[in-house]
Amino acid sequence: MKRLFTLVSSLIIASVAFAAVEPADTTRHIVVDDVSIIASAPKQHFGLSKEPISSSVANLSLLEREGITSVKQLSAMMPNFYQPDYGSRMTSSIYVRGFGARIDQPVIGMTVDGVPYLNKNNYDFEMADVARVELLRGPQSTLYGRNTMGGQMNIYTLSPLHYEGLRGAVEYGTGNSLRAKLNLYDRASDKFAYSVGGYYSRTDGFFDNAFDGSDVDWGENAGGRVRTIWQMGRGWSMDNVASFGYNYEGGYAYAPYDVEKDEMGDVNYNSPSRYMRYNFSDGLVISHTGEEYKFTATTSYQFMHDRMRMDNDLTPSSIFTLMQEQKEHAFTEDIVLRTNDSSRRWQWVTGAYGFYKKIDMSAPVNILQDGMKSLILGNMPALLQSLLQFDRDVLSVESNFNLPTYGLALYHESSLRAGKRWRFTAGLRLDYEASKMEYDNLSELGYKMGAMRPGAPEMIPDFRTVKVPFQGEEKLDYLELLPKFAVNFTTGVGDLYATVTRGYKAGGFNTQIFSDILQNKLKDALMADAMTAMGRPSAPAEPSPYDEASVTTYDPEYSWNYEVGGHLRFAEGRVNLDFAAFWIECKNQQLTVFPDGLTTGRMMSNAGESRSRGVELSAAWNVTDNLSLSANYGYTNAKFEEFNDGVTNYSGNYLPYAPQHTSSAALSYRIPVNCAVLDDITLNASWQGAGKIYWNEENTLKQNFYSLLNASVELRKGGYKLSLWGRNLANTDYYTFYFKSMGNNFMSQGKPCRWGATVSFAL
Repeated sequence: MKRLFTLVSSLIIASVAFAAVEPADTTRHIVVDDVSIIASAPKQHFGLSKEPISSSVANLSLLEREGITSVKQLSAMMPNFYQPDYGSRMTSSIYVRGFGARIDQPVIGMTVDGVPYLNKNNYDFEMADVARVELLRGPQSTLYGRNTMGGQMNIYTLSPLHYEGLRGAVEYGTGNSLRAKLNLYDRASDKFAYSVGGYYSRTDGFFDNAFDGSDVDWGENAGGRVRTIWQMGRGWSMDNVASFGYNYEGGYAYAPYDVEKDEMGDVNYNSPSRYMRYNFSDGLVISHTGEEYKFTATTSYQFMHDRMRMDNDLTPSSIFTLMQEQKEHAFTEDIVLRTNDSSRRWQWVTGAYGFYKKIDMSAPVNILQDGMKSLILGNMPALLQSLLQFDRDVLSVESNFNLPTYGLALYHESSLRAGKRWRFTAGLRLDYEASKMEYDNLSELGYKMGAMRPGAPEMIPDFRTVKVPFQGEEKLDYLELLPKFAVNFTTGVGDLYATVTRGYKAGGFNTQIFSDILQNKLKDALMADAMTAMGRPSAPAEPSPYDEASVTTYDPEYSWNYEVGGHLRFAEGRVNLDFAAFWIECKNQQLTVFPDGLTTGRMMSNAGESRSRGVELSAAWNVTDNLSLSANYGYTNAKFEEFNDGVTNYSGNYLPYAPQHTSSAALSYRIPVNCAVLDDITLNASWQGAGKIYWNEENTLKQNFYSLLNASVELRKGGYKLSLWGRNLANTDYYTFYFKSMGNNFMSQGKPCRWGATVSFAL
């Protein structure tokens, strides 16, 4: 790795001989398939090819060609980006450069038309009218703030100010899957434009529940977007985007896994499992563009209501289920002022950001008949187990939370050009965040005790009620300084750069462990009450580390990212080459932990220190006007440097859940026909691969590198197109997720081979 850094640094020094290239403006006009797209980034002075950032772009042509309708379908198509397709749209676990999170705080930030999405439960949405996706890898904390330690994803929809017409599509595929969308873009005048559109999709899914033969991963999804743009004159403009979505789906296709045989069983559980989500977002962007400066104010409101019901033991036994329901209101304000004259040597951007969000959550765990025996009576003395009788078959462990969070930040970044080739950048963000968890939990159970022997009187003949309330609050707050330093060197074929940035991911609360806290408290109270009622000294229950609210908090995660790379263009722009090499030092890494034993929750824990290093390569070659080739590769070597959970020392082991290699390649060949019924035929083929993925901190379970092959044939006449497509054509078997619960191992399997047809039009 040191040799690699030396090589790249040498390239920077050696490239002095090349001529300079002037920086581009931050507003980028991209023309794809005769569609003009505006990708306006108010926090960037230069196009991505000039920024000291490792980045990837998925444009409209790629999104339509690959049939991409959600962010997770971009996995491995962007180097070192991986979002496995498992569970539900609530499960938006993203991994970048070895780091990620299965629950709570995400590793990347996301904006849609400039509006930040604060809750990763909203990340997996239907990209029905998306025209461009940008992924900026590495910490983007200076300009974007919290939870962008792995990067920032900016998503743009088609703008009615720069595209007019009617666009739609209907698709049918394997699994009785149907998808339809329709969008209208109209520029009513020189000053006003609007767009309105909607979508609907449904599927029977690809996995069955062996318990009753029902579909597991069925689902339906609907929503729409309304956008209005008003050019008010004198450089002022107003852009408002309102979107809403509805999602209702089954889950989860988790099956028992035999570790010794490396085999999955059948999905087989008895309680219904599903996920529902309503969400609404409205973002208002007011901007003023002058000759020297540009002002932008982005105001947003977001609402989300979701409900998850899950058979948590995932077996035919009736042990326990979870019903988690959330209602979230979120407000954000981001005010940005920056220079707007590309001829200036000194470019700067400064801003102020604030947010407030409040989540009301209820997450009752219902312990069923079999669970009463194993979870409540388990670990109790054998005598008590034989004598105890309960007044109910189902025990509800009530968990209610109020989770308000707010944050304020000031940030600045300056970029100074030295001569025609060098540019130096420095930035700093002062970020403050405060959060609180108010909890009001309760568990109660009626019991009595039978006779010690036949004919003897009952020990406790009448039912007694044990009630365990658990109320209180926990508070967290952080004040962070998030710097950035970078240098660019401009050559005749592009830019080379080196950068140092600090990453930060907020701490939070482990609400999902409260069920175990209450169960332990209930068992303690039950045993104490029973022994007291019999006139005997109380004996404590089996000790548990999960018996206090303090275990529900976890600390922030920090990192320093050291990176060198380049964005090069050859052959009059027909060949594009992007590369980067990085080294990341991380402290207090946040890891999801499934406690050992018969526990029902999971929690976030902070590891000691971790290190990740790797490379990223992207190449694209427009061989002719009709033939294009592209390839991407990412390598990540991410390991624990210090991590000891008190039982096992994991130092030197690979971080779990993130692939070491991500790679993709694509070919698109257009054949002109120009006949009465057909203008052209386009042949597309693509390949993605990912792995090795370790599933646990011990590194004893893994998914080896696997490959997915996709292809399509497009027939076009005018604005109409018919696409016949296939995905995972080799029907590759691979795992997307592993976890352990109540001592049992479970896996989720990737989707099998799928076929389908899409009819689309752009008028």
